[in-house]
Amino acid sequence: MEYENKLVLAPMVRVGTLPFRLLAADYGADITYAEEIIDHKIIKCERIVNDYIRSTDFVEKGTDNVVFRTCNEEKARVVFQMGTSDAVRALKAAQLVCKDVAAVDINMGCPKSFSVSGGMGAALLTKPDLIHDDTVELARRIEKTGVSALAVHGRQVAERPRDPAKWNEIADVVSALTIPVIANGDVFEYDDIQRIKVATGASSVMVARGALWNVSIFSPNVKAHWEDVKKEYVRKSILWDNDVKSTKHTLKEMIMHYSCLEFPEGKAIIKSQNLVDLAKVYGDEEYYESVRANRIALDRHA
Repeated sequence: MEYENKLVLAPMVRVGTLPFRLLAADYGADITYAEEIIDHKIIKCERIVNDYIRSTDFVEKGTDNVVFRTCNEEKARVVFQMGTSDAVRALKAAQLVCKDVAAVDINMGCPKSFSVSGGMGAALLTKPDLIHDDTVELARRIEKTGVSALAVHGRQVAERPRDPAKWNEIADVVSALTIPVIANGDVFEYDDIQRIKVATGASSVMVARGALWNVSIFSPNVKAHWEDVKKEYVRKSILWDNDVKSTKHTLKEMIMHYSCLEFPEGKAIIKSQNLVDLAKVYGDEEYYESVRANRIALDRHA
């Protein structure tokens, strides 16, 4: 995979599932990260080709729980992000998915307690055998391991989204490395993509919240209305049989940025038990039924 001059969808837990990744790609994302998955979790999975919806599923053994779902349409751009605290286990997990993804990424930045307490995410930045105190020195050491690119989020571990991202510190990393650096932090509009490039010197840009709120941020054309983006996302969730809890979570995040969950739409989403219910909320029952009928027809001819 090439990492120069790319627009990248950031990994977001419960958001970066197949429908959202494909929607981001439709709007112009060159690289799409899946949500972080813990190495222990993926190792317990078996790879299953899902002929019903034309996907490749990694399903937890002995259950119907799809831990990671992908498809041929995104094979050249999807990045599998892994949470890990053990190199041997990480390699084993990577070997399970490597033939179905474009790249594997190790999460070294998540400050959430579930990651840090397990020795993963930002906890990796505290191990003396892995880093120096200085961020630039750390980046140089990571580069020497042979990684193809480095995504840098412009915040310290203790800082939160409300704190401004430090683009100047990303610039220090960019100037110290020869591999591509993907700049991340406070990109909320398409114009911010060029701004962070100029400020940091990075050729590629990663977007998280800006994409969650309106994934058409990746499009150089006129930004789509968030209401239309929601409906497109619901349709993709139906098409790829996305987990309803994940779909509801993403929809609620979109709504809370622009509106309120106390309004009828929000209440209807909260009450929805399945994708059929969500289709009704957005007046897409006919689309749901057409997808279902098409699958049944294909199954009969298989």
